[in-house]
Amino acid sequence: MSELHREFLLQREFPPELREDDRLEPTHASPSAVGSEALETLLQPCPLVVDLDGTLVRSDLLIETAFAELGRHPHSAVALVKAVCRGKACLKHRLSQPTDFDPAFLPYDEEVVKVIRAAREEGRSIYLASASHERLVGAVAKHLGFFDGWFATSETTNCAADVKAGKLIAAFGKSGFDYIGNDAADLPVWRYAAKSYAIRTPPAVAQKLALQCADVQYLPYEKATWRTWARLLRLHQYVKNGLVFIPLLINQLFDVNSFVSTGLAFLAFSLCASGVYILNDLVDLQDDRGHRTKCRRPLACGDIPLSDAIAVIPILLLLSLTVAVMVTPGFVLVLGGYFALTTAYSFFFKRRIILDVVALASLYTTRVIGGAAAVSVWPSPWLLAFMMSWFLSLALVKRYTELIGRRAARLPDSKGRDYRKADIGMVGALAAGAGMNALTLFALYAASENAQDIFARPGMLWLVGPILACWIARILMLAHRGQMHDDPVVFAIKDKVSLATLGAASLFVLAAM
Repeated sequence: MSELHREFLLQREFPPELREDDRLEPTHASPSAVGSEALETLLQPCPLVVDLDGTLVRSDLLIETAFAELGRHPHSAVALVKAVCRGKACLKHRLSQPTDFDPAFLPYDEEVVKVIRAAREEGRSIYLASASHERLVGAVAKHLGFFDGWFATSETTNCAADVKAGKLIAAFGKSGFDYIGNDAADLPVWRYAAKSYAIRTPPAVAQKLALQCADVQYLPYEKATWRTWARLLRLHQYVKNGLVFIPLLINQLFDVNSFVSTGLAFLAFSLCASGVYILNDLVDLQDDRGHRTKCRRPLACGDIPLSDAIAVIPILLLLSLTVAVMVTPGFVLVLGGYFALTTAYSFFFKRRIILDVVALASLYTTRVIGGAAAVSVWPSPWLLAFMMSWFLSLALVKRYTELIGRRAARLPDSKGRDYRKADIGMVGALAAGAGMNALTLFALYAASENAQDIFARPGMLWLVGPILACWIARILMLAHRGQMHDDPVVFAIKDKVSLATLGAASLFVLAAM
């Protein structure tokens, strides 16, 4: 045991430079007197030091706070770039006061918590050492309540890698502490730890760690599977992109080239949508963790590292653009508009009342326009108006369901939405009104010259209206009873009655051709 560590244990207070720079805040009693109590303290095992990001928490607070800031204030991107130029410590200080940060909802790792609890039962001191900003680290330490102190980044010093190692050596001495970490930045700290614990360590880092440390204990964890990635990419949502086939079917373009072009359009929309879904999840992390079902999303619960998710976004968007170029120039423009609108939704529209549902309805309608561009036809204005109103109704049902759920769970109003629980009645009325308006527009389409020119028996289309009326009325009733899925479209593809309704409506449309 080093002299500095012995002095630290005897005095139970920290050197002035640590108090000023490291922000180590002991929560235990004031300095103990030298005597039997101090000698007893010397016999205690060395303290356990725990890393935060990627270790105790299956997330990264820097990434979280950055996307939270951009989600609330997209224009702050310029200020964040300037902060990066002044160093990571400055950036973390700039992001250190997120209004929606709640340590209670962070995805804590149970295996790491088990080690901490075991150390606490042994009477060992527990410290949190993180490269995250002191305000966030302090909030986490205060929430958990089992840390004797913490080390963190200040406005001027980034507590990572060698800097963190130096601070721990200054406080406890070389080999005077055990350390739990996860990544390459922890290698300098593991080097001076008495015992090293590692979790979620990349193979290259694990190899270097094995060369420098003889006593390493790897904590178990569940790796992300293809099913986890499928949930992140929202593969089940690809059914929405089937809307691109509507212009092909309505215009009866059943040749090979049209099918291939529409299939490529479907793939391009799917890849683009997956990229934006991930971006949306990054922006919504805190709000999703407080949601009754969205808390199980891979990023919200920490099943997939945020850095891996960020790396996948440009790959998906590049693949989407590559596929789109293979269709038509007009489709590329439509897909570009879709990407711009859905990105604007993630960063702006989703936090604005009514604008959010109009944007969602527009995104669905854009898929139909994209399908028309893929086969080089002009969609009927009546059809587009019906689609816009129909999906506006479903978007309002989605918000209506969310509000019903929050009221039933006695949750406060969401900080990520501009709706209030007091708006439930009005949102439900708007959803019903938009649905009925869509049925009127469908009837006008069935009577339009465009339908007369395309369909051999356009009168059969009139039979579709009552079926759609029954379906939308049932959806509204189930939502009112709190029996609706968060996404009505996902509900429709899993609900037997909805599938039967869709099948019946499709048969009448086919009969009209």
